[in-house]
Amino acid sequence: MNVLEVCAFTIQSCMIAEKVGAVRVELCDNPVEGGTNPSYGTIRRVREKIGIQLYPILRPRSGNYFYDADEFEIMREDIGVCKELGCDGISVGVQRLDGTMDVERMKRVVEWAYPMGVTCNRAFDAVPDPYQALEEIIGCGCERVLTSGQQASAPEGAAVLAKLVQQAASRISIMPGAGVRSSNIAQLVRETGAWEYHTSARRSIPNPLTWQTKEITDYGNVYIADETELRAILEQLQ
Repeated sequence: MNVLEVCAFTIQSCMIAEKVGAVRVELCDNPVEGGTNPSYGTIRRVREKIGIQLYPILRPRSGNYFYDADEFEIMREDIGVCKELGCDGISVGVQRLDGTMDVERMKRVVEWAYPMGVTCNRAFDAVPDPYQALEEIIGCGCERVLTSGQQASAPEGAAVLAKLVQQAASRISIMPGAGVRSSNIAQLVRETGAWEYHTSARRSIPNPLTWQTKEITDYGNVYIADETELRAILEQLQ
């Protein structure tokens, strides 16, 4: 049976994901730069509010996925926080300076996380050889790989995704993500053979404040999962 993971940037999106029938939430902050760590308070409150699987992203900053010693120690401590708060797993990726997966650090992450599960996030899409990286990630003990097939969107990377699914041979889940919508999900299923899919299905919502200072430029946007779109994606999957 095909299942859906929702990338959620707000607690409201997490509750919508559970309501429509998603199996898992990847909880993130900072949607503009690809997602970074959510706060302790956010993880705790979301865990209290939803019963489906909760996988916070552990990415201490935006930019690349190469981390110095201090940043890697932050990740270790954040893994402990996720355990403490009852998360089911984490989403994480660590690279070397040459772009390859940092196998030794990924193994340590999996060890620290146990018994939580580990998704290798889209750090995978930044490696020079995805087929070698897949074997390395399997060897590290990860459950799944979130990937767009090294393209800007999963539909564009469908050919690579199909090869990865075939290579994985059910040893690990290849989870297409990025640009997954109700308009393309059926084709992705046909072309890739994957059984887990990832989407934010997000839309921005208007600022409800009755007074806004026009000179202030850092309001940003609030993104929330589109319930109608999520339901449409799940209908296609099921």
